[in-house]
Amino acid sequence: MAYSFGKFPVKVSARHIHLRQDTVDLLFGKGHEIVPDGPAHGQFLSTSRVTVIGPKNRFERVAVMGPCRNFDQLEISATDARTLGVPAVLRASGDIEGTPGIRVVGPAGEVVLDKGVIVAERHIHMGPKTAEANGLKEGDKVLMCVESEGRTTIFGDTAIHTNGPDNGGALSHIDTDEGNACGSGKAAMGYIVGKMEDLHKLFPDE
Repeated sequence: MAYSFGKFPVKVSARHIHLRQDTVDLLFGKGHEIVPDGPAHGQFLSTSRVTVIGPKNRFERVAVMGPCRNFDQLEISATDARTLGVPAVLRASGDIEGTPGIRVVGPAGEVVLDKGVIVAERHIHMGPKTAEANGLKEGDKVLMCVESEGRTTIFGDTAIHTNGPDNGGALSHIDTDEGNACGSGKAAMGYIVGKMEDLHKLFPDE
């Protein structure tokens, strides 16, 4: 079917961390404020940076996202997970039970998180009314085509999230491994070519 929002931007999301205010206080000092690094609407890239340390390696200057959340979560790629020496656990954002932990170091202190390291599932944001008008709902899995020069790629198992603005459009986030796989640049565009169930109809289990 044709979707009313047509093509939409596909953004590559590099490794970053979400923190609780209590964790921010331990890492940066009591009362430290997470502030945007430029104009911000909703979730934003902040000026704050931390170091994350795994069993095998570390990453310096990992971006802290704002505003603060009610849980700590480090989002990395599968390649990052191998570099750090932690399991690459694929999860939706916020689903952190049973995930690996990590050591986080800031300018004023450090914490050891007992969970929260995930490889975030690729996803598409849109408003609930936009989703409903197109026969989609929260948690649906679709086939998303990302256009690029010579490496246009179709990704399956792309989750629909209906927490976006109801402006009739859509926006996708993929990680750095996925961006490299499809040759995505800063201005990549994508579109939905069908639902995962459509693929299963073409190739039913025997």
